[in-house]
Amino acid sequence: MSSLFNRPGKAAIAFILVTVALDMLALGVMVPVLPKLIVEFEGGDLQRAASIAGMFGFAWACMQFLFQPVLGAVSDRFGRRPVVLLSNLGMGLDYIFMALAPSLPFLFAGRLISGLTAASLSTATAYIADVTPPEQRAARFGFIGAAFGVGFILGPAIGGVLGAHDLRYPFWAAAGLSLLNAAYGYFILPESLAPEKRASSILWRSANVIGSLDFLRRERSLALLASAIFLSYLAHESLPSLFVLYTQYRYHWNAETTGWALAIVGVSQTIVSGGLVRPAVKRFGESATLVAALAFGAAGFALYGLAPTGEIFMAAPPLIALWAMANPAFQGLATRLAGASEQGRLQGALASLRGVSGMVGPLVFSQILAASISADSFSGAGYLAAAVLLGVSLLIARSAVRGTRAEA
Repeated sequence: MSSLFNRPGKAAIAFILVTVALDMLALGVMVPVLPKLIVEFEGGDLQRAASIAGMFGFAWACMQFLFQPVLGAVSDRFGRRPVVLLSNLGMGLDYIFMALAPSLPFLFAGRLISGLTAASLSTATAYIADVTPPEQRAARFGFIGAAFGVGFILGPAIGGVLGAHDLRYPFWAAAGLSLLNAAYGYFILPESLAPEKRASSILWRSANVIGSLDFLRRERSLALLASAIFLSYLAHESLPSLFVLYTQYRYHWNAETTGWALAIVGVSQTIVSGGLVRPAVKRFGESATLVAALAFGAAGFALYGLAPTGEIFMAAPPLIALWAMANPAFQGLATRLAGASEQGRLQGALASLRGVSGMVGPLVFSQILAASISADSFSGAGYLAAAVLLGVSLLIARSAVRGTRAEA
């Protein structure tokens, strides 16, 4: 059994990247159809559906916010493998529940459950940190982004094609992929955190929202990084909150067109995450890569908001994809400021920030869009707000990296 712990190099990384890719594929197939299913339940009322979609996003993020710190602390104590397996099993069963949902309240309940079970990504990041030297982490976190992108290359395209026939079909596909992922992990996925490196007990003072945020405030550099990460996460919420309904309203795209557009976004992100993060970090360092990536993201969101046609809108994904270099750089810098037995708590705390952004972002961005539709005014305001958030994140990140010697 000892050979399964801290299994070095490519084998362990390959296992977790396949897990992330399958997980994101399962999530991606629902992206083009969940808002449209809400529209269907609401009798075609697009304005009301935009508001309800924001509440769905809020509920999902609230569950993430409450339970990710707990799962991070549990993984520090018992290992990453059981958390990943239970997460994928739970998501598979939940997608079946959502596929059978007879009404909007049932669909909402399914979304709550998925928020509780969707823990794979943060645990996968802790897994990578377990088996990677600090100086190589940013590059390998980029591979997680690439795996994420692969899921979103195929997922939305599959979801769009299936959803064109029946809006329930993508949920069944997601269920099958998640359960396949759980079975794959049960037989193949090794544990990454050796028993001697685990926390001696679950630190319940950190395994809650307040404790996890206190963990991030323990030193100035980590607190500033966390603030910049939060604003980046918040800007990211404009994508799932706005993309489908915004393109339907402004450019009159259907589910299949939206699915292919999201697949192009995934292709762009995969190319950047898998091919550019490592050379960029090696050539310029984590700090410079981070600042440049945030600038590219701000420019991409500005183009999303200002594009007068769908063709010009689709010129923005390469810029948004370059923003994908920011998260590996963020993660690489942050993991240097936590010990081996704290990586799960760190990722749980960062996931809490994602949860806060996920609660606030969908409500804010969806209400901006709903207000724009109601007033028949400028519908790109939400994406311009995201561009401003990334600009502020850039300024804070520059201050954070000036205050740390993490790269020295």
